[in-house]
Amino acid sequence: MIDLTRPPRQPGGQQQPGGQQQPYGQQQPYGQQQHYSQQSYGGPQQPGYQQPYGGGPQYGGPYGAQAAPMPLAASSEAMFFQQVYVWMCGALVLTGLTGYLLSHSAGWIRLLTSSSAMPIVLIVLQLGLVMLISFLFKSLSSFAVKALYLAYAVSIGFTMSIVLLVYPPTIIFKAFVSTAGVYGAMAVYGMVTKRSLQGLGSFLFMGLVGLIIASVVNIFAKSEAMDFVICVVGVLVFAGLTAYDHQKLRVIHAGGFGNQEEESKSVCMGALQLYLDFINIFFFLLRLFGRGGD
Repeated sequence: MIDLTRPPRQPGGQQQPGGQQQPYGQQQPYGQQQHYSQQSYGGPQQPGYQQPYGGGPQYGGPYGAQAAPMPLAASSEAMFFQQVYVWMCGALVLTGLTGYLLSHSAGWIRLLTSSSAMPIVLIVLQLGLVMLISFLFKSLSSFAVKALYLAYAVSIGFTMSIVLLVYPPTIIFKAFVSTAGVYGAMAVYGMVTKRSLQGLGSFLFMGLVGLIIASVVNIFAKSEAMDFVICVVGVLVFAGLTAYDHQKLRVIHAGGFGNQEEESKSVCMGALQLYLDFINIFFFLLRLFGRGGD
């Protein structure tokens, strides 16, 4: 049955309250309907209506501007070198204490005087420990690397005991102070220089191999002139390696580490390299100063 009291529906229009229809194409703008006013995206929330998705505070700011993820083992360069030097200086102290205690041990002194092969045995042991750490570095755990490093420092202490028995304290003191000066100057240079020392590293490695061969030959040749040349070249090679190793450690740190274990191993290996630089400069300078007969 047709309701004659209701006006007929006009095509293409929208029904308005009170029976009035708005012509097609003249609708109210979206979000501004007659019965309520919707807030703009991200505006204050109106009572009774849900805030539009994304309108509240967003984690990390606007879309696409999220904070960068924190890298693993993200220690600063200063903190990294602080850890390296803690391990290096700790090994030097361990070497000194071991040498001092053994130099006052009657049993150790008797062993040295009764066996002329003991210094050679110590050299072989020390080279074996360094090669073990270097070649198995990636497969060893952080604990194993640190244990081998400390064992190496103790083995150098055995050699240091011979030094304390042979050289007078004045020569040892002069050699130590000179070593600290040479090492410190080259360490600063390696840290601040903008020049790449990678090419120098290859040259110094060749010089190191030559030093080892010449030292072995001179064990049997016993040439004073050759020993002097070996000592001078040794100081120059390890002074250069001091600068090279500091720059290399900066590059290693800048490359980042996969996890804390990897960073811990790199700290220990860096400490070993700097320890070797320092202790070898000391031994070569000691031999040079000892030639004066002071």
